[in-house]
Order: sequence, then structure tokens, then C-alpha cells
Amino acid sequence: MNDQAVQRTPWWLGVTLWVVAVVLMLTAAVYQRLTGPTYRLRGEFTLAGETYRYRLVRSAYSTADTLVTIPTPSTEVIGNLHYKRYPTDDDFTVLPLEVHGEHLGASLPAQPPAGKLEYYLTLDTPAGSLTIPDNESGSVIIRFKGPTPLYVLLPHVFMMFFAVLIGMRAGLAALFAPAGVDKLSWITLVLVTVGGLFLGPIVQKTAFGEYWTGFPFGFDLTDNKTLIMWLVWVVACAVLLKYKTRLYVRRAAVVGAAVVMVIVYLIPHSLRGSQLDYSQLDEGVPATEAIESGR
Repeated sequence: MNDQAVQRTPWWLGVTLWVVAVVLMLTAAVYQRLTGPTYRLRGEFTLAGETYRYRLVRSAYSTADTLVTIPTPSTEVIGNLHYKRYPTDDDFTVLPLEVHGEHLGASLPAQPPAGKLEYYLTLDTPAGSLTIPDNESGSVIIRFKGPTPLYVLLPHVFMMFFAVLIGMRAGLAALFAPAGVDKLSWITLVLVTVGGLFLGPIVQKTAFGEYWTGFPFGFDLTDNKTLIMWLVWVVACAVLLKYKTRLYVRRAAVVGAAVVMVIVYLIPHSLRGSQLDYSQLDEGVPATEAIESGR
């Protein structure tokens, strides 16, 4: 029995599986938004019985200085921004915090693409000194990147998230209602191919100067995650082509690809990405040639 001979999926089951797939996709999107080394670091500090929440930037464009701010507890509070190039043995540069509306802040100097700065803030208050983040959390690492045109970035993001949606729906179909699983699997493969292997390298090139820094050229985890997702769906679609009559084999291949996709998305975004080697930069190597991957 092949996929076309499978009983038609009841409409209520089809709708239910789409709802579950959407929930899983949105959960993955939120998880990716809140994890990884590039999203704002959330925290809070307490002063005079009041709690103040802050979000410290960890990703910025290399085209302009980046303002770092925290809420202003009162006019009696002053402070400083401490930063240095990362990872280096440089001494920290200290900048005084200035008032920006209801916040205190200072600007970090722009770095070349893939350049990183390590920074933290200190406050002098009537109740004593505060370090933000606290000493247990350590300093904040911010990475700079080149701007990516929206006409490239938006299709890339759109296709990758819809690849997750359709891929999860294909996995659910293989488990509970296999009618249409071939079509869903091939759509997933097309989305990962175009969004990940075609547009992804263009995004990487505009942001960090290299088209591909994953296997076999480097250890960029985002590139390698994309490669793994593409490979498992290539295998799944190849199985669908080869085993026309073995429904259990076909279903197992699609479920396996969907499970791998979920596992890959549990890995925070932008880990082990491109990083500027300041020691090479100091030796006169151009910034575009001093970038390493897998850091």
C-alpha cells in the first residue's frame, strides 16, 4: 500500500494536527528568540526597595556605535560603562553614564563584523555600589555584524520558520494521518534548501563576510544545524521515492526527520559563530581576513 492509497484524513484530525504544528513552531520561535548569545540579557536590580528591570544588548550592527542603557533609579545615582575587546588582555575602558530620558547609558564603539566587546556597568548609589550584571553572572559579550538587506533577511527567516511548521506537520502526519505526507515532506525540503542553503549563506556573507563557515570549512553551529536539517530531509524524501509500498518505512523516515529538526531547534541560535581575532587585527591583517568560526 502506498501513500496515495492511505485513507483520507478526517477534516477534524487534519485541523488538529495543523494546530499542534503551529503551536510547536511558535514554541520553537519563542525559544529561539529568548535563548542564545545574541539576544538581550534580561536582569534586574533592587535599590531602595524598588526593583528595576533591564535588557542589555548582545548584538549590534558594525555601522554605528551602540547605546547601552539601564533604568535610572534617581538623580543621585551615577555610574560607568566598562568595556574591552573580547577575547583580549586589554584593560577596560571606562565611560561615564549619561542621562537618556528615564535611563542612564553610554555608547560602545562600533567594531568590524564578527568583532566582540566585553562589558559591564557599575552604579554608585546612596546605598553603595552595584555591578550590572552582578558578579555571579559575569560580563556581557556583544557581537557586531554587518547589515543584511531586508529583501534577503525576511525571506530567509520566513522560509526557515515555515520549514519548521511544515516539517512538524509532516512528522505528525506520518504518526497519525499519513495521507499527504509526501507533499509535506517535499515542501519542507524545498523550504530548507532555498531558505537555509541558498539565502542563509547570503545572510552570513552580508553579516560576517563569509558565505559558509560550517562543515567542512569551519564549526559555525548555525550553518551546521542548517546542514543537518537539510540532510535528514533529503534522506526522508529519498526513502519516500524508493519505498513506494512500505508504508512503515516511509513513515519512520519522516518522523525521524521531524524529530531531528526539533532537536536541532533546541540548540540555541548563533552558538559557536564567527568571531574576529583581534590579535591578527593588531598585526595588520585586514578585518575581513581575521575572522574565525566556531567561537
